Amino acid sequence: MNWNKLTSDTQLDTIKEESAKQPVLIFKHSTTCSISAMALSRMERNWNDQLGVKPYYLDLLANRPISAQIENEFGVEHESPQVLLIRNGACVYDASHMGISFAGVQQAV
Repeated sequence: MNWNKLTSDTQLDTIKEESAKQPVLIFKHSTTCSISAMALSRMERNWNDQLGVKPYYLDLLANRPISAQIENEFGVEHESPQVLLIRNGACVYDASHMGISFAGVQQAV
């Protein structure tokens, strides 16, 4: 799995543009949380690039303000860990904590 690092709020405009061509996943990860680590590991183990989803990884501890911007842009209350699937500039699916799964993303695509 090849993560694209989300490190700037200006990337959210790029994500919206990209999501018109292919679905985009945002994974919000807390590097000090064991639940977040487990959810990340499960996603990476099950990921299949053939799904056609572009994955972005947000390190919440290093980039917390971006999470607040994601909440504002996509209307999804912040949780950690959390995944959002963006299509045509809007969040069409979100999950958090143990609800995060590749199968859930796959069904939403």
